[in-house]
Amino acid sequence: MPLFSLTKDKVAPVAQTNFSTEKELQHLVEANLGAVFSCRLVASEFPTGAQHSGRIDTLAISEDNNPVIIEYKKVESSDLINQSLFYLSWIHDHRGDFEIAAQKSLGPKVEVDWSDVRVICIAPNYRRYDLYAARVMGANLELWTYRLFANAVLYLEEVLQKSEGVLEPGAGGKNPVMVTAGKKAAVTRATGTYTFEQHVHDAPSAIRELGVALNDFITGLDPSIEVAPKKFYVAYKTSQNLVCMEVQSKKILLYLKLDPKKVQGPKGISRDVSQVGHYGTGDLELTVSTPQQMDAVKPLIEMAYQQVGG
Repeated sequence: MPLFSLTKDKVAPVAQTNFSTEKELQHLVEANLGAVFSCRLVASEFPTGAQHSGRIDTLAISEDNNPVIIEYKKVESSDLINQSLFYLSWIHDHRGDFEIAAQKSLGPKVEVDWSDVRVICIAPNYRRYDLYAARVMGANLELWTYRLFANAVLYLEEVLQKSEGVLEPGAGGKNPVMVTAGKKAAVTRATGTYTFEQHVHDAPSAIRELGVALNDFITGLDPSIEVAPKKFYVAYKTSQNLVCMEVQSKKILLYLKLDPKKVQGPKGISRDVSQVGHYGTGDLELTVSTPQQMDAVKPLIEMAYQQVGG
């Protein structure tokens, strides 16, 4: 994607550049994990032991308390996906190692939710065969491309969401590491995956209709917005959550990634929950129980989308 600088009514192309080393890219992402992926760093260059003889570039924990693996390449390479699937297989077999590392880094009270494992690959490009392979495996892979520009602008784009992995693999010629990782990912999905429909199924019809309408509105803001249902709420995310929805019997609670000290929501249905425990992430709580209230909160949802870099 070309980038242009704008001066009054004139545009000029901005040249692309690249990082000197993969470590430079890795250190930049790790130093800004909160801003980019809303994660907390657990470890850098984490060793997987003598048997696996590898090092995970970045181990982190997401805002939903899920384990996160991040791998980097500064050139196009099939090894990135293979390595990531290998480490996905490893972490399912070494939950205790991850939890000990998380406690050492973030404190003994850190919570880990194993219903999902987030695996992020970052590279300048992917071969179409690799994209197809990732879809076939159906594993929890997020493939991100990056562009570094000469004016010190870094552009990140998700080119494959983990929810896209729905193709059936063909017979023969399968990488055994990828097959093993794919099977483990399938087990995770079967035992720990929730759906949006589950969250609205038992709600009264009026609340269910509001939930469906809000879901349609949020996902309609950008095709890259991912619906990530959890046990107690539904998260909507790009690189990080922008809004979380909790469906109750008489109302819907929305938690937006906005600073309630700077953004005032509609009176009577808004609350600062930055110091209040609640499901999901986001400090501005909005209560929706009527179509009118839904219309009133839509501009704030759009603002949250813009704030997280949509």
